Amino acid sequence: MLVDDFNPFNNLGISALVAAIPIFLFLLCLTVFKMKGIYAALINLLITFVIVLFFFKLPVGESIGSVIQGTIQGIWPIGYIIVMAVWLYKITVKSGKFDILRGSIVGISKDQRIQFLLIGFCFNAFLEGAAGFGVPIAICSVLLVSVGFKPLQAAMLCLIANGASGAFGAIGIPVGIIDTFGLEGNVTSMKVSMMTALTLPIINFTIPFLLIWLIDGIKGIKEVLPAILVTSITYTISQAFMTIFIGPELADIIPSLLTMGLLALFSKKWQPKNIYLINGNAFKYENISKKDILKAWSPFYLLTLFVLLWSLKSFKALFAEGAIFASSVLKFIIPGSSINVSIDIIGATGTAILLAALVSVTTTKTINLKESLALLKKTVSEFWIPIIMICAIISIAKLMTYGGLTIAISQALATTGDFFPLLSPILGWIGVFMTGSVVNNNTLFAPIQAHASSIIGTNPALLVSANTAGGVMAKLVSPQSIAIATAAVGETGNESLLTKMTLKYSFGLLAFVSIWTLLLSIIY
Repeated sequence: MLVDDFNPFNNLGISALVAAIPIFLFLLCLTVFKMKGIYAALINLLITFVIVLFFFKLPVGESIGSVIQGTIQGIWPIGYIIVMAVWLYKITVKSGKFDILRGSIVGISKDQRIQFLLIGFCFNAFLEGAAGFGVPIAICSVLLVSVGFKPLQAAMLCLIANGASGAFGAIGIPVGIIDTFGLEGNVTSMKVSMMTALTLPIINFTIPFLLIWLIDGIKGIKEVLPAILVTSITYTISQAFMTIFIGPELADIIPSLLTMGLLALFSKKWQPKNIYLINGNAFKYENISKKDILKAWSPFYLLTLFVLLWSLKSFKALFAEGAIFASSVLKFIIPGSSINVSIDIIGATGTAILLAALVSVTTTKTINLKESLALLKKTVSEFWIPIIMICAIISIAKLMTYGGLTIAISQALATTGDFFPLLSPILGWIGVFMTGSVVNNNTLFAPIQAHASSIIGTNPALLVSANTAGGVMAKLVSPQSIAIATAAVGETGNESLLTKMTLKYSFGLLAFVSIWTLLLSIIY
């Protein structure tokens, strides 16, 4: 916060209501007014700028600096990650590997409900754990479209499925980062990780049922119940084990791989009596050798390998102050402000994906470097509007943070006393809705949650885990997530429709987390 007072009206309720205008207006623009996402983002950026400048008295230089910082972060690392992830996907398509990859999935089961469990749930969770930052939404929604799902349907289903994995992507950073805060009550990432096991397993177990119901109703649940149970039970138990005994780092990766493997093995022995096909036609595929399947999946093996390497503490240490690659991190203060900017050229996750793409090109005979660069150019041309939208959204979040708007909202909620645990997940939902990131959400609100717990006498790890869980439910409708999803499936401009399709599920899951947190606060 770069202002002297987060309560400019000398009335916390009024200040909080004014501070919440960007949030309410964003929802109205996308749902009621049905604006395109880019227009909603730019209008809200202008209004937020006016609010922080004239009401919360954020100096002009700091206000402009907030927007510049948000724009830079929207391009690097987020825009960089999105472009690299989609470029990698286009390379697999152009090289012919994607058809084999898709055929390998279809070969497990022709039933598209089971195909969704493999792609939309398991592979989605794996990519969330390995890469995060919109990569699973971008890749999995396109994969689903390629096997017959409708574009916006695929995007909606992937967004909802992400609710089972968003707390721990990438490499558990949203929870792992808590160790850097020094929170009141000696809250550690391990304590929060363990506390999430009281809430997230219920959601994890439920989401596969919800997804199949959305695809094919109660009939669909009955027909593929054994496959749903394999998915739900395996993922839920294995993730709970990881969060309780190991920690957050591999809480998405190991459970998703285990679940995908067991579901594939189970599907070899069992298939539903009625094969469900969305468009009435089965995707045709030829018998594929195991060697070809392994080659087809190689871009994603490489993606995982490089992202995991980039996530290692020992690797990150190479870019620290005074380390061997420290000069590759550009750091400067935005002129006219006190706001710092850091651009990590080599250490960014996008660079890991870039290497996966380059290695894939150089080791594949069916595509050359010139063709791959043409695909990169096409990817940038397709995604420049969504990236501008993301820049605007992050700029709004920066203005709200530096201008004290987020503090005003959180302080107003904290005045509710014993009922604060009911609102605690809502605070997390607001944080992710505005920033698009559970990491940023915990950075903003975890200290407030811990401080509020000391006032009302509630377990601080519980409220920080509620902040995380509530935030995950906002990923379903975060404008940043919506922009990535619509762009990936070629539906840029239909952000309002996708938001409307997904919003009720976000609110429903949030309501459960809120009520459940209140009940847990009585026990803990």
